[in-house]
Amino acid sequence: MLNLFKKQNSRPIAPKPTDAVLESEKIYREGVTKLNDLIAPSAIKIAPRTIRVGETLAQTLFVITYPRYLHSNWFSPIINIDMPMDISMFVHPIDTYDILKTLRKSSTQVQSQLHIEEEKGLIRDPSLETAAQDIEELRDKLQQGTEKFFRYGLYITVYGQDEKEVDKLGKSITSVLEAQLVYVKTAIFKSEQGFISSLPLANDELDIGTNMNSAPLSTTFPFVSSTLSNDEGILYGINRHNNSLIIFDRFKMENANMVVFAKSGAGKSYTIKLEVLRHMMIGTDIIIIDPENEYKHLCDTVGGSFIKISLNSKNHLNPFDLPKMIEDEDPEDVLRNNIANLLGLMHIMLGSITPEEDSILDRAIHETYSIRDISAQSNFNALSKESFPTMSDLYQVLRNMEGGEDLAIRLEKYTEGVFAGFLNNPTNIKVDNQMVVFNIRDMEEELRPVAMYIVLQFIWNEMRTNMKKRLILADEAWIMMKYDDAASFLFGIAKRCRKYFTGLTTITQDVNDFLSSRYGKPIVTNSSIQLLLKQSPAAIDVISETFYLTDQEKFLLLESNVGEGIFFAGTKHVAGKVIASYSEDQVITTDPSQLLEIEQAKKEFDQE
Repeated sequence: MLNLFKKQNSRPIAPKPTDAVLESEKIYREGVTKLNDLIAPSAIKIAPRTIRVGETLAQTLFVITYPRYLHSNWFSPIINIDMPMDISMFVHPIDTYDILKTLRKSSTQVQSQLHIEEEKGLIRDPSLETAAQDIEELRDKLQQGTEKFFRYGLYITVYGQDEKEVDKLGKSITSVLEAQLVYVKTAIFKSEQGFISSLPLANDELDIGTNMNSAPLSTTFPFVSSTLSNDEGILYGINRHNNSLIIFDRFKMENANMVVFAKSGAGKSYTIKLEVLRHMMIGTDIIIIDPENEYKHLCDTVGGSFIKISLNSKNHLNPFDLPKMIEDEDPEDVLRNNIANLLGLMHIMLGSITPEEDSILDRAIHETYSIRDISAQSNFNALSKESFPTMSDLYQVLRNMEGGEDLAIRLEKYTEGVFAGFLNNPTNIKVDNQMVVFNIRDMEEELRPVAMYIVLQFIWNEMRTNMKKRLILADEAWIMMKYDDAASFLFGIAKRCRKYFTGLTTITQDVNDFLSSRYGKPIVTNSSIQLLLKQSPAAIDVISETFYLTDQEKFLLLESNVGEGIFFAGTKHVAGKVIASYSEDQVITTDPSQLLEIEQAKKEFDQE
């Protein structure tokens, strides 16, 4: 019964697989594709200095020695260098108790050597004295717990298609590091271990390190590339080092001024128009001085006011206009400042003026206002545009003033001669649009500085009268910088516009002319934001001296493509690239062929 019970309740025993079945299973398993098969290279070839993984050749470098002092960000040039490579850092903690015992022994040896040399009457050995001082200092810090001790390994693996390319990349890294007294070697006969140590496996198979305490080890912190990403503002571009967004608000900085330096064709107008368009989206008013008709397409697209200033234009600006008075403002100061601005304008118009002639002009301008019954006691706000004197009134005053005859003759071409009609009419322009562009392309070359000065004076009066968030753009500012009075006036606006919630953008392609003026560098230092795009070799030394560029930054500016450069915002600066959407590109483009295509498309649309 017992046997029967066991037979009934027992499960059938499966037969053992035969050798043929096992062999078939093995073959089947070998034929199944695994993840390792998908990601593994087709072959690996290990040579003494390199390892070939598929079609790519790799070479590993390791650091063998460091200088006595390591400054912060010393490794930044390697991290930010533009080449294919992997960097591995291995930090192995060492027990403080063991290190203290070793340091005690080392200190005894060094002190003993110092005593021996002293007894022999030998001259002092600075290296031994420095070693003794370093050992004692490190012992104190380790004992106090303010420092820890580590064994630090730094490996760099570069990649290329052949040995020539890999050697070139290795030499580039070696030269950058050796310039900072950091010396490296190639992992000869350990190329496989070096390659594995650079993979994200946390395996230090190369196992070559240097003893370091916390302070120098902290200088190797890898994430050192600057960022300009704030919570508010507009997008200026992409950080070329870490692909972060360059976002900041000009009006949140010390001042909202900006200077832009770039060679012709580097993309400065494209960049500025993109900034203008994005500022308009957040409600900022824009006033532009356009010497080359580059902003007309943008102005027409956004419905702005395009004001053409030329000898034959119906648009007039009277330099004798006085601004509207605001609270707590002294009328006498307002009149005096405007007369000073007029004297600066006369210096540009009439050329070289002696001190005697300058005094005569000062009296003549005062008298010109007087004949229209305008004085410091007048209510400027009640005066109409037709109430102010014109250049013709000054001409008549000079003709009848003793010593003013010569000045009147020189001024005559602006009132009755070839340039008549430009300056001697009442102002008939209003700036009641979000974007206003003053175009001076058709102005004669001789009159361009005069036109830019008068437009800036008009903008300055408007700024003082109606305070609002606005940007003023002075394109081709080098034209004004050639004249001291014009440059001084531009510098005055740069210094004072912050009080009126305004930012001045100064744009130039002629860096030497701009910075050779005694007001050039002060304008730069009074601008919280600087944008440097691609530079010519002739201007790079001046730029480098002005902005204290490193050799890598100089090389970057010389080799940049269109729309690439360096953004300086306060104490931060990053290498950036300007990026626009397709819709923005259609509005701000400066490419003539693209503009022709857009115009042609408009004509075809209108015909339909």
